[in-house]
Amino acid sequence: MPSSRRSSRRPYTEEYRPLDMDRATGGRTTQQRNGEDWTVQSIRSSDKAYRCPGCHQEIPAGTAHVVAWANDSLFGAQAALADRRHWHNRCWGIA
Repeated sequence: MPSSRRSSRRPYTEEYRPLDMDRATGGRTTQQRNGEDWTVQSIRSSDKAYRCPGCHQEIPAGTAHVVAWANDSLFGAQAALADRRHWHNRCWGIA
C-alpha cells in the first residue's frame, strides 16, 4: 500500500517556486550568429583568466562572462566544443 507521507523536498506550507530555466540548463542557450547556431553558457565566475576574442582584453578570474561554441564543426561536435571561447558579456552581445 502506498505511503501517504508528503514530500520532504518542499514543505506543504512553502509557496511554489517556478522553475528557473537558466539554472536548470546550466545557463546554456542556443543563439544564432551569422547563420550558425552557437551554444552559449553563462559563467558566474572562474578560477582562471581568459582572453576575450571580441576585444582581445583579459577576462580576469572571478569575472562573470559567457562561453560560446559553434554547434557544427567540420571535424564533429567534440572539435566544436574543444574550440569554445570565453567572451565578455558585452563583447558577445555586440559580436
